[in-house]
This record gives sequence, structure tokens and C-alpha cells, in this order.
Amino acid sequence: MSAHLSLQCSSSSGSLTHSRSSTLYGPNSRITRSIVFPSSVSSCKWVSQILSRFRLKKNQQLVKLKFSLSSSSSNGHPLNAVFLQDDMLGSLSAKNHVEPQAAEVCVPMTEPAKEQYTLSITILGASGDLAKKKIFPALFALYYEDCLPQNFTIFGYARTNLTDEELRIMISETLTCRIDQRENCDDKMKEFLGRCFYHSGQYNCEEDFIELDRKLKEKEVGRIPNRLFYLSIPPNIFVDAVRCASLRSSSKDGWTRVIVEKPFGRDSESSKELTSSLKKYLQEDQIFRIDHYLGKELVENLSVLRFSNLVFEPLWSRNYIRNVQLIFSEDFGTEGRGGYFDHYGIIRDIMQNHLIQILALFAMETPVSLDAEDIRNEKVKVLRSMRPLQLEDVIVGQYKGHTKGPKSYPGYTDDPTVPNDSITPTFAAAALFIDNARWDGVPFLMKAGKALHTRSAEIRLQFRHVPGNLYKNISTDLDKATNELVIRVQPDEAIYLKINNKVPGLGMRLDRSNLNLLYSTRYPIEIPDAYERLLLDAIEGERRLFIRSDELDAAWALFTPLLKQLEEKKIAPELYPYGSRGPVGAHYLAAKYNVRWGDLSG
Repeated sequence: MSAHLSLQCSSSSGSLTHSRSSTLYGPNSRITRSIVFPSSVSSCKWVSQILSRFRLKKNQQLVKLKFSLSSSSSNGHPLNAVFLQDDMLGSLSAKNHVEPQAAEVCVPMTEPAKEQYTLSITILGASGDLAKKKIFPALFALYYEDCLPQNFTIFGYARTNLTDEELRIMISETLTCRIDQRENCDDKMKEFLGRCFYHSGQYNCEEDFIELDRKLKEKEVGRIPNRLFYLSIPPNIFVDAVRCASLRSSSKDGWTRVIVEKPFGRDSESSKELTSSLKKYLQEDQIFRIDHYLGKELVENLSVLRFSNLVFEPLWSRNYIRNVQLIFSEDFGTEGRGGYFDHYGIIRDIMQNHLIQILALFAMETPVSLDAEDIRNEKVKVLRSMRPLQLEDVIVGQYKGHTKGPKSYPGYTDDPTVPNDSITPTFAAAALFIDNARWDGVPFLMKAGKALHTRSAEIRLQFRHVPGNLYKNISTDLDKATNELVIRVQPDEAIYLKINNKVPGLGMRLDRSNLNLLYSTRYPIEIPDAYERLLLDAIEGERRLFIRSDELDAAWALFTPLLKQLEEKKIAPELYPYGSRGPVGAHYLAAKYNVRWGDLSG
């Protein structure tokens, strides 16, 4: 079913109509809504933006459409097109008079309309750690906040033999009412668990998915089904699972969407092969490639910080920024995941997805709108403007065993699931460059590692030195005296700007101080987990934070030549002690571009 929003503007010279289609529940039927403006309006006014996200409430749903009104161009065509977000349903009505400023229309969704549809969520790999620790708790948090549709069902699917009750007991151990610790937690949890069911089957067996389809239909009876499949399974069985789900368990009348977890291949070739195989059974707009870092609060705030604050946007270029650092560190090793990790390594596991996606969001040009495709178009332009990584601009390392006081920490190859002669890097640092007008010559330094001294993820912008600095003789270290903007993604989310300040007193002494926005102080509420945001976006059809296939191709094009060189030349990683700051070579790499890692000074 496709939903069309048709806007008819009347004037003394005639009328104009503009519409845009948006897939809603399926391909077979169509809903048309019209806003008709009266002839008393002197010129055509057009809706420029409609907010995409709406929530289901218990009594009556109000979909708020915020729009600004503007005149038509001299040739009679509209200045602004209309965007209608997926999954919007209702009827629109216009009043007899339209004021020439921003307006808000509340569109009710009637109870019968809400009850006509149902949502079925199937988690493949339901017995795994990701499902238990992240996906089920995220879905419960959405239910607790009334963000899920009125009619929904959750099915766990895995090869493990479990009953419905055994699944409920398993996932109840990880469910918490963490949101404001409000009342009715136990009641909400019981209601949620009552909507969770289990089906055991093989991922490559169509008969098992036929049986799943039968069970889903029992819960969906009398309503139009929308179905969401979450692939929390190893990548080598993605295609089999998608084939069976698409052919035997997809919705015939509503929409079907599939969330795919990383890794999306090991290099350009395997990634393209995976994409090609998935597209035999799914359209691109049905595939939601999830990178949970894009759902983190501070990553989402990147574009808000830049594009809604006049103080930052003029500075966001090579003219004022000396370097950009993207830093990811974990204070623990592989801890039993060595077998999986050894097949991929830190570059594939962290750099090629989490960090390169953040870089693209950070460096992109201003998109035409907040529409998903406009944002993803700009990200792709950034990735395609980047130079492929060179071996001389990369340092790789691997942590070794270390004893600190009475406690001993194992090395990477001490993990029984890791080969003794493994040269897979657990640390990498790299210098990347974007060859466009905005960022030409600015080094983007990345580093990511396991078993380091701290756990953190942050973005650091180091600004250029002040030309002709009057205080250069007072401040002996110009690198320390430079301004720096730090966006701390985790833990203790914060944004702070390092500035130079005079220390109070009779003398002239400079000090470096922080202008600090600490989220826990300014916003004393629980920040939603990234999986909550991304699951909700997938349900609503919002693709802004999911990775498009051409984004994936462009990202792999940067890293694949480097990965092949590392493996063909068998480059041995530099060893560093467990709990240290990483290999010494990372500091030489930064110094090569006259940069000092910002996380060394806090």
C-alpha cells in the first residue's frame, strides 16, 4: 500500500497539485489524502517539512505535521516539495484560513485504523548474547515507554530447543525498568513477556519458516501484518535465513523489513557478494544494515551541534581545524571471543564501520534536508572523496600479557580460541585524508584498540594556533594552548571546549579551562540505549541511521587495499602491554603530521 499526500493550492489563476508517494504497508493498495487551500489565499503555500516520528498513545494518536508556508516561484511551480514519512496514516483537513507563518496540524488516527495493523518482530539467534543483552531489553524499554504499536508480537527463533516459558525466563533475567525507576514495572514486564514466544528451527530450512509463518498468522489474525526480522546470527548464514524468511515468512499484505548486524563482509568483494545475495530476495529499502554506534546519543547530536549553532559551522573546515581525532578504546581483551575476533581484527571490527561512519557524519556537507536519502547522499560523497589508506600511514599492534601488582592479565594469543602464531591486530592507528575543498590537507587520525588503559570513545577537533598570538611568550606549549572541542560518546557523555584563560591574580599566567556540557548534570535522565533508537527507526521505516549499500562499498574501498597488504606481507603487529596506552608507533604516526593525541592530556 502506498500513501500519497496531495496538496492542492487554489488561487485566482487556477490550482496546482503536488504529491509524493511513500511506501506504507504494502504494494497492493493506496490511500490518498488531500489538503485543499481556499481560493481566498492570494498565492500558493506549500508544506516544506513533516516530522517523521510519531508515537502510539492509548486513547487517540495525534500525528503532528509541522510546516512552513511560502510563496510559489515566478513560474508557478512550488518552492518546496512535500515529504511524507513511511507509516503515516490518517486524514488531513484544512481550515478556511491559512496564516502566512509556521502552522501545526494535528491529525488523529482513529482507533479502528490503529487496530487494523499488527507488528510481528522475529529475532533470529534469540538464544545468543546479543539478543539477550541488547535486543530484548531494548524492545522492553520501547514497550515501557509506549513506543511500540498497540498490536505487536515478538518471536524468538533459534536452533536451541526452548519452550515459550523457557524463553521468557531466559530474557527476564536481562530486563530492567531502568527508565526513571517508575512504578508498574512488574506489571509492564509481565505484559511484555506475555507477548514473547519461541520457535525452534534451522536457519536454512524453509519448512521451519513455513511453521513460523503459521504461528505468526495465529497471532496476527484479523489484522494486516507488518513483519520485522532481526538477524542476530553469524554472517555465514545471513543469506540462507533471508531466503527462507523472504520466501516463506514475509508479509503478503504489509511490509517486511530485515535488520542485518555487522560484519558486512571481510572486504569489498565479499561485501558486494553479500549485498548481491540479499538483493535476490529483498529490495534495498527492506534491508536495514545496523551499526549501533550511529544510534548513540552524542553521534546523533553531531549534526545538531554543527548545523544548528552558528558559532560552529563557519569553523568546520580546513581554515580553522588543524586535525580531527576519532578515538576508540576498550579496557578489556577478547574475553572468549578470540575465535571470532581473529577472523576479522580491529580494523574490520571497529574502524571500517563504527569510526568511518562517524567520520562521514562529521565531515559531510550540509544536506538538503533531514530526509534519510539526503543525509546518506552526503555521507557517500565524503567517503568517495577520501584517499585509500596507505601502509605507511597505519600502525598495528597486539596486546601481550602483563602483570600489575598481584594480578596478571593474559595476552591475546593466550586466549585458547586464538592461534599461538596469530598476527591479527588488536590495535590500529591510521591517518586518513579527504580530498575536497573543505578538508584538503587536514589529517583525520583514527585509533582503536583493546586491552588499553581506559574505556572511551570520543571525537576531538584540534583548532589551529592563533595567528600572531600575543601570549605566545607566556604560554610555552602552543600545542597545549590550542583550542579543542571534545565530543565524548562514552562513557559519561559530554561535550566540552578547551579554552585559554587567565589565572586570577596580579601576575599574567594562562590556564587551560573547559566549557563543559556534562549530560548527566544537564540532563538527569536515562539516555536510551542505541539499540532502542535503531529498533524504533526500523519499525517506523526511518533509514537515516542505517547504512546504504553504496556507503558500504565506498567504506570498503578505503580499507580493502590496506587489509590485503597487511595479510599478504604478513606485517607483524607491535606488541603492547595489557592496560597500557598502546604501541609507541601510534605516537610517531601522530608526530609525522605534527599532531599530539588529545586523549593523552585529558
